[in-house]
Formats: sequence, structure tokens, C-alpha cells
Amino acid sequence: MKKTWRDHLWDWFKAAVLAIVLTAILRNFIFIPMNVQGSSMIPTLHQGDQMVVESFSKMKRFDIIVFKDASNRTLVKRIIGLPGESIAYRNDQLYINNHKINEPFLKNKLVTQAGETWTSDFELQQLTGEKKVPENEYFVLGDNRRSSNDSRVFGSIAKDEIIGKTILVYFPFNRISVY
Repeated sequence: MKKTWRDHLWDWFKAAVLAIVLTAILRNFIFIPMNVQGSSMIPTLHQGDQMVVESFSKMKRFDIIVFKDASNRTLVKRIIGLPGESIAYRNDQLYINNHKINEPFLKNKLVTQAGETWTSDFELQQLTGEKKVPENEYFVLGDNRRSSNDSRVFGSIAKDEIIGKTILVYFPFNRISVY
């Protein structure tokens, strides 16, 4: 049986609708385009960087995440502490559960040329009153530690406040990065 032009048109229409629906689902619920606002993640991310955030991965230490804070602002920070961990900074060194942890993303010109202390000394308990990061929560810091409003100010963030983690910076082209 030979298809009429209407049958072909109907097939193309169904394919187009399916493509639009799949694109909308992927773009709005799985791979979300975002724009960086602020300077708290310099030198890793800059004001105006455009990135893709994916919303279904398990969060790990040092992932760069996007989340909503208590005042509904969208923020970008790096996960430092995971649920159940104690966190401290002493002499510009991160300690998780009293073990020294290297932060390779802080080995850059901005930090080395800044001199003095990059991350002020603190212990989780003195900031939040908690000895450990609560269950289903994360302790986050900006890479630009001297100019970041982060968990040192507002405490740890709940897992359900997280929109997703950054997987790609795609613009500007000279800053393309995969995370």
C-alpha cells in the first residue's frame, strides 16, 4: 500500500513533536544551561561563563554544583564536605576527619600571587554548631575563598536544594572546560 502525502506529513509531524518533547525534557530536567553570576568561583569560573549542569549524578567531593539558597538565589560553589564528615582549615590546609586533603584546583596564579592566607582557619563546629556535616547535606566553598558567600556564612546545604553539578563550560570559547 502506497503512502499518501498526508501520511508522510503526519509521520514528519509526529517525529517533530517527539523531538521537541525530548529536547524540552533534556534541556529543562537533565542537562540545564546556566549562566555564572558573581566572582566567588574565580579562577575556575568567571562572571558570564555559560555552562551545562546535569541533574542526576551522585555528588562527590570537589564537584562544582549549582543550588538555590534560602533567599532563592542560584549559587555556584564547590563541594568540600560530604555528609557525616568533620571539616577544618588550619594554616590554609583542608582537613577532613583530621586527614590532610589536597585541593589541586587551588594551585593557580590567583592563589599563589595573593600571598598570605587564602582560606581562613575554622572548624565546622565553630561555624555551624555541628561536629559533622548533617546527613543529606553538603558543605560548600567558592574557589575565590576571600570573596565567597558560602557554607562558612550560611551553613551546609541540603541535597534537595541542589539543582545539579557542572559538567561543561561551553562559552566563552577560550574557556571551554569539561568537569
